[in-house]
Amino acid sequence: MDGDEFHAAVYAVVRQIPPQRVTSYGHVAKLIGMPNHSRHVGQALKFVSPDVQPPIPWHRVLSSSGAISSRGPGTDGAARQRDALVAEGVEVETTRSGELKVNLREYGWFPAVGTIAFQAEAPEEAAADTEAAED
Repeated sequence: MDGDEFHAAVYAVVRQIPPQRVTSYGHVAKLIGMPNHSRHVGQALKFVSPDVQPPIPWHRVLSSSGAISSRGPGTDGAARQRDALVAEGVEVETTRSGELKVNLREYGWFPAVGTIAFQAEAPEEAAADTEAAED
């Protein structure tokens, strides 16, 4: 799987996470057959444009502990993720140490490997299908 295929697979899985549910970077990696690439899942989601269609609900993906990952010093990504989850009805707790966490037992979405489709259509195939339909 090359980088473009990896990103497309990540986006295909993340688009299937239902509202009011969350999953982990590691579980997305397992679902696409790349169980050792959870950090790459995070990188794929890091720069998703809010204008992409159909939308990619990046805010529904957390660390394996249920923590909202920091986006680095001076950024507001963790607050935006919290706000998006709360707007969907997901309860986000602030721990004593200031960490933002979601209860994965209550809000977790962890389908079995092999039960979620993730083969995204390649852009050139989509363009060919569109051209064929126009003929």
